[in-house]
Amino acid sequence: MSIGKALEEEFAVIKKRQLSPEEGSYTSYLFGKGTDKILKKIGEEATETVIAAKNEDNSELVGEICDLLFHTEVLMAQKNLSWDDVCAELERRRQKENMNVEKEEKRKRENRTDECNIN
Repeated sequence: MSIGKALEEEFAVIKKRQLSPEEGSYTSYLFGKGTDKILKKIGEEATETVIAAKNEDNSELVGEICDLLFHTEVLMAQKNLSWDDVCAELERRRQKENMNVEKEEKRKRENRTDECNIN
């Protein structure tokens, strides 16, 4: 399964829980607690991801990355964002990066000494 398909399927389940909360569902619990709880979980999962990255066990790291992505998706749903919103921003950034790279290449071809900030 591709990462896009996996994230879209997971996000669809998250949105379903948001619209139709289910008793005993962790996702429904998070939505019930609100944004502050979701943000707290993202902070915890980000920290756990960093700690796992310092260890030798990549399977633990993969699990923490999955937890971080899940909680990020819950936040996205809470804020009425979608993966399309994220993809549009990634595309905008890529175009900007490509434009900066092209400008830098042009400066080099023209033997210009001014710098281009590629950030």
